[in-house]
Amino acid sequence: MNVLLLGSGGREHALAWKIAQSPLLTQLYASPGNPGIGQEARIVALNPSKHDEITAFCRENAVELVVIGPEASLVDGLADTLRAQNILVFGPNKVPAQLEGSKGFTKELCARHDIPTARFVCAASKAEAEAALPDFGLPVVIKADGLAAGKGVIIAETTEEARAALDTMFDGAFGEAGSSVVIEEFLTGEEASFFAITDGKSVVPFGSAQDHKRVGDGDTGPNTGGMGAYSPARVLTPELERQVLDRIVQPTVDALAAEGTPFSGVLYAGLMLTEAGPKLIEYNARFGDPECQVLMMRLDSDLLALMLATAKGELGKAEAPRFSDDAALTVVMAAKGYPGTPDKGGAIAGLERVHGAKVFHAGTTLADGRLVASGGRVLNVTARGATIHAAQAAAYKAVAAIDFPSGFYRRDIGWREVAREKQAG
Repeated sequence: MNVLLLGSGGREHALAWKIAQSPLLTQLYASPGNPGIGQEARIVALNPSKHDEITAFCRENAVELVVIGPEASLVDGLADTLRAQNILVFGPNKVPAQLEGSKGFTKELCARHDIPTARFVCAASKAEAEAALPDFGLPVVIKADGLAAGKGVIIAETTEEARAALDTMFDGAFGEAGSSVVIEEFLTGEEASFFAITDGKSVVPFGSAQDHKRVGDGDTGPNTGGMGAYSPARVLTPELERQVLDRIVQPTVDALAAEGTPFSGVLYAGLMLTEAGPKLIEYNARFGDPECQVLMMRLDSDLLALMLATAKGELGKAEAPRFSDDAALTVVMAAKGYPGTPDKGGAIAGLERVHGAKVFHAGTTLADGRLVASGGRVLNVTARGATIHAAQAAAYKAVAAIDFPSGFYRRDIGWREVAREKQAG
């Protein structure tokens, strides 16, 4: 079958790499792609905001399945348009994609259906938000309601910082995303990510991961889209995974189906493991980035077969996904200046020297035949190993082989789990 993959980041390179391994695949197209994705797919120039252009391409090239990688296209309703033309899609329609597109949408759904999450208030104006602040202790979490590329969350330690955060959001630092905000109580515990694939009826667990959001070693500095990740997150025990499925993910899927807006695709639950049990921090309506990279490294099943069953509403008949017992870890190599203004155009060399790891391209392009950085997060260096420590060693060995003078990376990805492994002996 012919498949069209939309997106250009490390997540999409990992998906392209895995889809290309499927015996079901005839031709994989990708747009806009990147040099890494181009090794797995035929790159085509399409504008995802022009829905008619996407549907026409699918008709002209006998594309049977469209895989939508980025959240913006999901929130924009591209899946609705394609499904209306009887084209199969892996990814949710516009309304259920609001689980990611609007933090307020998700929090209010949680409130309606008694899904464990932090206490919250939604505010549509700065005055309304400032009036709500005294009801929360310190620190307090302030989130831009809409899509902000993983950067629209501020943890304020003082009342002054909280007011400054509100000024930042309502003054337009995050664009339309900050036109309304969600104020939340600060939860304590360890964060973990749980993934599930659903066709709106059946829900199938799809692994766990932990990422590193802060830009600097020791989890310091501003939040980013993610500086690295590893899988599995063993802190999310089988018992805790069952609680997450039963109390958070399944009720969410059931609620959306009952409201006539079923969710189809991958549901990514960002969790805080509190003393009172797992609580939902946020949902993503697509694979995480860089969590997708470590999940694809561990997946032993045919990804395309799972996506096709999901898109057809036949997930309940499909073979459950199989994951390797190995761990996987990815290190993000970013351009200096990230998460602010990244230093684009820096040369990258030495990828041919990498052995025992897979380098997924995230923000790269070709300039006069040379590979250069074109974004903030540039490469995802990903490896497997019998333990997180072994996967970490393999990933950093590969990082050391790459010549990227205008780049940087964290040197402690996986530190929590490595410490636990050492303690366990």
